Amino acid sequence: MGGTSKAFILLGGKALLATTVGPFEECSLVDQIVLVVSQEDVERCWQLVRDEGWTKVAAVKEGGPRRQDSVAQGLRALSPCQWVVVHDGARPLVSVQLIQAGLEAARETGAAVAGVPVVDTIKVVGEGDLVGDTPPRESLRAVQTPQVFRYDLLRQAHYQVTQDVSDDAAMVEALGHRVRVYPGSPTNIKITTPGDLTVAELFLKIRASVG
Repeated sequence: MGGTSKAFILLGGKALLATTVGPFEECSLVDQIVLVVSQEDVERCWQLVRDEGWTKVAAVKEGGPRRQDSVAQGLRALSPCQWVVVHDGARPLVSVQLIQAGLEAARETGAAVAGVPVVDTIKVVGEGDLVGDTPPRESLRAVQTPQVFRYDLLRQAHYQVTQDVSDDAAMVEALGHRVRVYPGSPTNIKITTPGDLTVAELFLKIRASVG
């Protein structure tokens, strides 16, 4: 994004982070929100909280060097609770329905992640760029956030798992716990490049047109 903070890039005329947080503020099952941002964005984020009139934001914390370090910062800032919903600020098209679905899916195992079927053929590539395996697409999911966990389970995972991981579910899996995958949304995209912003703008317009 050319060095610009993704949290405050305009999407639909407002800060991207504002669009992301809105459904969590709206969801009746969410009691508190902790925002974890870069050091230079902390005060700017508090100003956004005031401007948007959010009432559930309990803290704005500075993130760590790794994704899991940032999540741990957020966990430490939460008041005692039973469930935690972890979501990427760069996925602004999350919905109240997706949050609720994750909380429902996590009831049985204590852990659930949003995922969508993989449409491309995936090759596992080894040394020399040679194909080692072609897993069946039917068993593959592209994982998104929200990811929902029992609070005590996620705290345990962050305490015991120290190696680098790509998401919180991997930490819980490393403890031997089952993680359920529930249906995500193809529109729940992560903003990584300027082209993603264009796609997100289109999805927002479609969402607005259908109410």
